[in-house]
Amino acid sequence: MRLLIAILVLLLLALQYKLWFGDGGFTEIRGLELRVAAQEQENQALVQRNAELQAEVEDLRERLEAVEERARSELGLIREGEEFFQVVPESSTRPAPTPPEPATSEPGRDG
Repeated sequence: MRLLIAILVLLLLALQYKLWFGDGGFTEIRGLELRVAAQEQENQALVQRNAELQAEVEDLRERLEAVEERARSELGLIREGEEFFQVVPESSTRPAPTPPEPATSEPGRDG
């Protein structure tokens, strides 16, 4: 009788191990659930990005001002008759300008 109980307990433990850690077990299912949740988040971000791009496409199709704005910002285009000014900020990595040397008079040349 003890041998039968021992065999049944071992069989139960083997089945429990397979249930928790085997193929299709709880740990694998939990890992898959986490992967699905991460993929759903990524999909939601991509849906948002697609909506923004679609709105931008519609804006470019319907408004000439949007096309002009894009041409100005991305391509640097200006209208005829406009003046373009580019402001370059001073960089701390540029060397400081050297002061001009004082004028020296050459010998034999007076004023």
